[in-house]
Amino acid sequence: MTDAGRAARERIRLEAVERFESGEKSREIAAALRVSERSVERWRRQWRERGRAGVLSKGSSGRPRLGERRIARLERELERGPLVHGWADQRWTLARVKTLIGRLFHVSYTVEGTWWLLRRHGWSWQQPARRAIERDDDAVELWKKEVWPRVRAPRRRATAGIVFEDEAGQSMTPPRARTWGRVGCTPVVRVRGRGSGRVSMAGMACYRPRERSRLIYAIREYRGRKGEPKGFTGRDFRDLIVRARIQLGGPIVLVWDNARIHLVPPLKEFFESNAQWLTVFQLPTYAPDLNPREGIWALVKRDIGNLAAADLGQLTQAVKCQLKQLQYRPDAVDKCLAGTGLSLATELSETTEEAVPPGGALNIQPTRPGIVALQ
Repeated sequence: MTDAGRAARERIRLEAVERFESGEKSREIAAALRVSERSVERWRRQWRERGRAGVLSKGSSGRPRLGERRIARLERELERGPLVHGWADQRWTLARVKTLIGRLFHVSYTVEGTWWLLRRHGWSWQQPARRAIERDDDAVELWKKEVWPRVRAPRRRATAGIVFEDEAGQSMTPPRARTWGRVGCTPVVRVRGRGSGRVSMAGMACYRPRERSRLIYAIREYRGRKGEPKGFTGRDFRDLIVRARIQLGGPIVLVWDNARIHLVPPLKEFFESNAQWLTVFQLPTYAPDLNPREGIWALVKRDIGNLAAADLGQLTQAVKCQLKQLQYRPDAVDKCLAGTGLSLATELSETTEEAVPPGGALNIQPTRPGIVALQ
């Protein structure tokens, strides 16, 4: 606690003593000073036993066991991860942090003291996000720095819409969501354990300055029948792109990942034959956090958590309902883009002006006709 905080506490205690001397009740004093009635009763007992001196604060309990330099070193070691310090998984538990403090500084902490130490310095118990080991963080930063300015080029954005595409799926087993239950009795959600089926979703998040964001999607059911496609095909993606162009009413800039289905020859031919209104940018490998569609899928799956669907039709209807609601929430679509760290409101750089030809045409000298990728 700071010196100013301690002085404020002393003033409250002294004011309580003055009210004791005037004969006020503990409940009235607690309400006036905005403290608990139990604290007022404790102060009154100390005042009766030792007078005004007994109510005064005894000061700080002592200096912290770890100084600022040691705390900074501890935080650096925690950021390195448990694997570096010999644990098999990547979980920092209170017991492990307690052991690490003993190894580094030869200071003994209790588990409760470790909890208070971490909370005091801005650490909390969190669920980590997953990242692929194969992910190249340098390539992701390079994409943000060099490729994204070409995607959001102001001359192109004046006429073209930026479209992020991605796919997802949901089986009959719903995602688990938190719910209230009686203490000591874990809630149970009963779902169907037999039968097969899957709902595939493909969607596009469309952005254009001074216009509301759009959400375009397609749904496909897979029931496990012979000859039935399990997911979307190249023709389905082609139709979805054409549908986005019709709804946006102009050329589009498509941004999606390097999935194998996105690189099939029919799609490449489609890109080359429609390069006058379509330019494709590929995201870095294992970088789903750059695609706002991931945030939209997270919203959909959060809202169907613990859904005990009777059949595949009910699951499909629930997914369609959530996607339909998001179409009427452009603010949620905008927040998904903000969550990626990408922004459309930026200044036009010299390299961007050179990359975009006069007149705002969409071809910007891609690595392959109609396709721009980070090599």
